[in-house]
Amino acid sequence: MQIRKVEYAIIGSGTAGLGAYSRIRRTTDDFVMIQHGPYGTTCARVGCMPSKMLITAADHAHESSRGAAFGIDAEVSVDDQRVFNRIRQDRADKFVGNVLKQIAQIPEHLKLQGFAKFLSNQQIQVDDDIIVQAEKIIIACGTRPRIPAALQPVASRVFTSDTIFEIKRLPKSIAVIGLGVIALELGQSLHRLGVKTSLFGRTGKIGDLSHPALQAATLSCLSEELDIYPQGTIVDAWEENNAAVIAYQQADGRVIKQHFDAILVAAGRVSNIDRLAVENTDIPVDKNGIPVFDPQTMQCGNLPIYIAGDVTNDLPLWHEAYDEGRIAGDNALTYPDTIPVPRKTPLGIYFTDPQMAIVGRSFQQLEGTDIVIGDVPFTSPRHEVWKKPQGRMQVYLDKYSGEILGAELLGHQAEHLAHLLALAITHKLTAAQFLAMPIYHPSAEEVLKRALDQARFQLVSYSQEPV
Repeated sequence: MQIRKVEYAIIGSGTAGLGAYSRIRRTTDDFVMIQHGPYGTTCARVGCMPSKMLITAADHAHESSRGAAFGIDAEVSVDDQRVFNRIRQDRADKFVGNVLKQIAQIPEHLKLQGFAKFLSNQQIQVDDDIIVQAEKIIIACGTRPRIPAALQPVASRVFTSDTIFEIKRLPKSIAVIGLGVIALELGQSLHRLGVKTSLFGRTGKIGDLSHPALQAATLSCLSEELDIYPQGTIVDAWEENNAAVIAYQQADGRVIKQHFDAILVAAGRVSNIDRLAVENTDIPVDKNGIPVFDPQTMQCGNLPIYIAGDVTNDLPLWHEAYDEGRIAGDNALTYPDTIPVPRKTPLGIYFTDPQMAIVGRSFQQLEGTDIVIGDVPFTSPRHEVWKKPQGRMQVYLDKYSGEILGAELLGHQAEHLAHLLALAITHKLTAAQFLAMPIYHPSAEEVLKRALDQARFQLVSYSQEPV
């Protein structure tokens, strides 16, 4: 067994691993990056980028089909082979390709391909032929799709977000398991490309908006277009007449059975930490086996071991993963000293139609505190022009100071309003300070103005505020 001694070992070369590498390489080349599976990052290969390309194609098909409302008639024909060929080609050339160029710049002797597992706090075995002995270690090994055991009898028809972009032809019908961001984005896209689509949830929750009124609005909006079963359990699955049959028991006890050509499982992802044998280390873990870490240093306990990215099961977002990798890299470089880094304003966006977004603190996080809520429908004059008035927005202000604390949004162009709110929250702006900026008419931002105005009128200090 070969033994290789280095100062730093990075397990994983995804977004977080590359973030850590970007810091460590500036100081030393006494490190090794260990990768199991293909290079390319989850975002570029199977996540953010291919999904947005699919959504864009689906939106083009959908908008073309609804042109009659604007006096424009058109016939829509979807060539599924061209849709997916374009996704795969652009993914290879522009997204995965760019990541591979970064990987290619790392000298070969600093990269190891193989399956990593801990032997001790400072020893990692890679496959069966090498042991890496590292003074400091960064865990950035990502996640994998979670597949319910009940679907094993129809496994040959099951796709995940890791495999759906490899299909050659669209199925005529598909069951989407899950009602989170991946399920909703991909499910709506497949529906708009002509696939008969049904979505099956488990808990009754749809998306991540936490206020009950916004949960209800989300289900109502999306149910106008999609076939959604929000709460229940898959109790059985089998092959029948060249199709997969799903038996789904709803919350009221009724069991429905439906035939599908394919199944897309998007019911969450599992941290790959369970494959690293962390039980051979002193890394503290929670009840789910995830390492306990400081989110401002990414350090696990007091060990020279750091964790970053989706593997934490905390904030599975590209910008968070890259930030965490850099934080982990910086603190590995300065160990045993640590450099706490304040985290960015939380921002999460669903690219469904209508879009969803949570900025800053959610209603669930603020419930029971001294806040006022601006709650308005997504019906600006511009939204009426677009014929997209569906949705609702809530903004949360500190009851006394008027500082903007958070917001939950459901509506067309929500992604842009969410970024404005993130900027305001980052700089601790009050509603009055935000509203001092010009808001053009007609624009989507007028929804935000109405919400902030409504909340501002409820402030304890409103009568003293300048109008």
